[in-house]
Amino acid sequence: MSETPAGPLPSLDGLSKFFWTAGESGELRFQRCDKCSHWQHPPSVICAQCSSAELSEQATAGLATVVAASINYQPWRPGLEVPYALAIVELDEQKGLRLTTRIVDIAPQEVVIGQRMQVRFEHREDVWLPLFAPINS
Repeated sequence: MSETPAGPLPSLDGLSKFFWTAGESGELRFQRCDKCSHWQHPPSVICAQCSSAELSEQATAGLATVVAASINYQPWRPGLEVPYALAIVELDEQKGLRLTTRIVDIAPQEVVIGQRMQVRFEHREDVWLPLFAPINS
């Protein structure tokens, strides 16, 4: 893992490399079962729904709804700009397909549960971090 002012970047190995690099092509990709069509995150070697090992990486529409949010005021690392909003968003593709992310392009105190969001990517080194912004921002 490499370090940045915002924190460590994920390692690009194993099952999750596709997730952290798909943003290069503007896609938010998750693992999906080829047998039962269940989306899952984080990736695994078997489907959490049916236990099939027939899994593939598929693009989502990148649209989500905020289901939980928090504002961070603590500068945990030198150079970390505060405040910022963290949220759990639920992707449109499936109930329960959720991602913890940072919310951008809006004042942190304006983020509300139920708000519609779309993915944006922040490129750092060889990783494309999925962030979310209000739709039409």
